[in-house]
Amino acid sequence: MIVKGMENPCPNVLPLNMNSSRKQETVCIFGTGDFGRSLGLKMLHCGYSVVFGSRNPQMSSQMPNGAEVLSYSEAARKSDIIIIAIHRDHYNFFIELTEVLHEKILVDVSNNLKINQYPESNAEYLAQLVPGAHVVKAFNTISAWALQSGALDASRQVFVCGNDIKAKQRVMDIVRTLGLTPLDQGSLVAAKEIENYPLQLFPMWRFPFYLSAALCIFFFFYSIIRDIIYPYVNKKEDNTFRLAISIPNRVFPITALVLLALVYLPGVLSAILQLYRGTKYRRFPDWLDHWMLCRKQLGLVALGFAFLHVIYTLVIPIRYYVRWRLRNITATQVIDKKDDPFITSTAWLSDSYVSLGILGFFLFLLLGITSLPSVSNMVNWREFRFVQSKLGYLTLILCTAHTLVYGGKRFLSPAALRWYLPSAYILALIIPCTVLVIKFILIMPCIDKTLTRIRQGWERNSKYSKSALFRKSDVSSKAECTWASEL
Repeated sequence: MIVKGMENPCPNVLPLNMNSSRKQETVCIFGTGDFGRSLGLKMLHCGYSVVFGSRNPQMSSQMPNGAEVLSYSEAARKSDIIIIAIHRDHYNFFIELTEVLHEKILVDVSNNLKINQYPESNAEYLAQLVPGAHVVKAFNTISAWALQSGALDASRQVFVCGNDIKAKQRVMDIVRTLGLTPLDQGSLVAAKEIENYPLQLFPMWRFPFYLSAALCIFFFFYSIIRDIIYPYVNKKEDNTFRLAISIPNRVFPITALVLLALVYLPGVLSAILQLYRGTKYRRFPDWLDHWMLCRKQLGLVALGFAFLHVIYTLVIPIRYYVRWRLRNITATQVIDKKDDPFITSTAWLSDSYVSLGILGFFLFLLLGITSLPSVSNMVNWREFRFVQSKLGYLTLILCTAHTLVYGGKRFLSPAALRWYLPSAYILALIIPCTVLVIKFILIMPCIDKTLTRIRQGWERNSKYSKSALFRKSDVSSKAECTWASEL
């Protein structure tokens, strides 16, 4: 069996062989399916001796070279570590092997079809069937494809839990030998959560996706009312062609700006809540806590919409409508022998609008890059906070200014209203401007001083508040002005 991408399957260890001073360890695998075969092949490449247990040893095919296939009972006697690569529905035969499996380490790798499908986890159920064995949950978050492709092409993390510390440690040693990263999750009680993890479909992305979809739908239909229905009703103009590029190129940047503002809105809300409560030791509401956990995903979705805006903007010069309009304007000026005068203020607004957009998008990209684990792991906390907080607010300021300059003199012009509805970009400015105004208030020294003290452990209603106040009074006002609060 030839497996691609496994030229160096165990980069962190030297393969064991029969000539090694260390005795070759034997691992038993119950199950000859895709995952069992892939895991067995990986272990063979890393120097382990592998024995497969099967209900039909003679009928097992496509097994890795060097592996032995025996019955369950015979294979179990070959090793004290047995990896169970079998579905829970077929666990009943373990009752017959109770004596053979006594004091052995059983590694449950199974998953379910639904979240919380059974009252207890598969690993706990296995421990009930074989009470004399040491059951450890592991490898269920790694797929057969990941084992075949190598650790660099998939997640390296393996969640491990179990009640016996020594058994769990041996399993974690195997995980490390395979070039993977074990994460100790505690006792076997955590197995239910570990089994639910692979069944979750983008749990932290669900809220950002739903929110961005709602914003897109709202602004899309809002733009249709203003730019398509209104001209047709009042002037009998057919502007349905704007559905392809014009309206999406209005909806995408608006959605990106609103989502970017929503990344920083929970930070200012949490600051207001801490100021109101006078302490940092009370939990935030669940909705705010979940919102703050989704900020990274919100920012990346916003960056995606910003990318779409850039791409749609680049195709504007090749649109038929734009080329037709330019030709008509040019022909009209030639016929009338007139040209439009150069207006310096308009040129300034146009160039400023473009420049602010370029700078904002550049910082937007920088925020997205630094949020990647491979990059964020290379910077310290202060550097990461500087980029995500200070440069993040600068990005929001630039993108908000980009939108304000785009409106220019039309910002509050009555002529821009259609059925008393303002332009969509005016609605898009509500949340960003609100966030920036509140942030400006929070960084004022008189408020920032109190907020910083709260985040350092001071409590307004604590019996220690007076002594804390006297200690803080020794700090110079110059130093207080330089404190920055992380929102």
